[in-house]
Amino acid sequence: MALIRPRLTDYHGLLLAQSDIDFAIPFLDEDLPFCVDPFLLWKSPSMQDNALHASLLNSFNYLGYLFTKGKEDVAVSNLIRASECDEVGLGFSSTRKGKRIGEGSANNILSLFKKIPTLTENGFSHFETIQLYVDNVSKDRISDITCSYLKSFLIDYTMEQSQKYGIPLVDISIENVYDTRQNKFIDQEKVKLPINPETHAPILLVPKRWLRKSPWISTDNYVKDYYLEHVLKNGGISPDRGELLNFNRCNYGVVEEYIRIKERTQQDCLNDPLFRAIPILSAKKKFELIKALPTGKDQNADKKYEDYVCQLMASLLYPQLDFAQEQCRTDTGVIIRDIVFYNNKSVDFTGELFSEYGTKQIVLELKNVASISRDHINQLNRYLNDEFGRFGVLVTRKPLPRAMFKNTVDLWSGQRRCIIALTDDDLEVMVQLFESKQRLPIDVLKKKYIEFKRACPG
Repeated sequence: MALIRPRLTDYHGLLLAQSDIDFAIPFLDEDLPFCVDPFLLWKSPSMQDNALHASLLNSFNYLGYLFTKGKEDVAVSNLIRASECDEVGLGFSSTRKGKRIGEGSANNILSLFKKIPTLTENGFSHFETIQLYVDNVSKDRISDITCSYLKSFLIDYTMEQSQKYGIPLVDISIENVYDTRQNKFIDQEKVKLPINPETHAPILLVPKRWLRKSPWISTDNYVKDYYLEHVLKNGGISPDRGELLNFNRCNYGVVEEYIRIKERTQQDCLNDPLFRAIPILSAKKKFELIKALPTGKDQNADKKYEDYVCQLMASLLYPQLDFAQEQCRTDTGVIIRDIVFYNNKSVDFTGELFSEYGTKQIVLELKNVASISRDHINQLNRYLNDEFGRFGVLVTRKPLPRAMFKNTVDLWSGQRRCIIALTDDDLEVMVQLFESKQRLPIDVLKKKYIEFKRACPG
């Protein structure tokens, strides 16, 4: 069984907690669903980020200069090259492989420098406003263009962070690095970077402080928070996409006023955390819903139980364990719901799980049953192996029957595999600890493990 949603650090055995490091840990086989927001660089207290934003704007506006001076082909070619940055692995692709824009889209974007006089004279102050003027410019496209123009910095940043945390580097060529002295993209040979072990493609790391789910300046936000209220007023009907873009191109001052409002409220623009725990009150309500459910499948109780436990456990165990994903698997025709966590070795207990059982990821199997049977234990046992790890958790309603607990002890004695159970009572204690903040909820998992080890033969 291969790792679930493998990350670069996990592949190399660097069990780092996402909350403890400066960069977003990239997945190896899919994009991280975040975008670099250039507005965060503009409003940053860091002079370095401000300088990078200025460089980004200068580089993008230079395309407008070329386009208006008769060098349309050069400008279009450069924008196409800038439109995708696979190395950062950000966005919404399931393969870490995006697609560049075409010549038509590039011409539509660059023609703004001719159609809007203020842009012809001064260029963009926030280039992400192109979303408000032309179609087919998504939030991840803004992110990719930003990363492409800042790729030289990201190379240096990646080398620094990789050396700091021991991420292996190899000599590799990397395409489309923007050279600000020549004002063009070049390919660099023998750059020391991490690579994807499956595709051997270079990987670039990105600071967490730059990331948002959606840019601060976006079409959705413009329509919802500005256009409907300040332009249409009196509850007018929102125009379709084409009408909106035409209006914006003909009313540049309206868009400029929206930008000024976004700049004035910049204190509200914060990077989005890569994981957000549910509030304490929500955790308590979620547990009450769990406790009220009957065991079994009546009224879809098993599915509700799994949903509630997934939402609850992802928050209770963070940041000591980073949530990987919830998933379904099949065992002899039975659909089994799991929650999978990355083992960061961030506390002594999880460090012991790694050293004793080779546990790179921790699986919690969810069972809304009145009593755990031998089949349930065997199902989880078949999932545990040397690649995935030999430690697993059954999350169920009641303590294991004596015979089933003995079965788990026998598994440890014969195969050195460890299966422990968390019950409703354990979840309640975890929620209480989550609320009081006097101890960590993961300590309940540690307590159950210690109790299990004490029952095992010496």
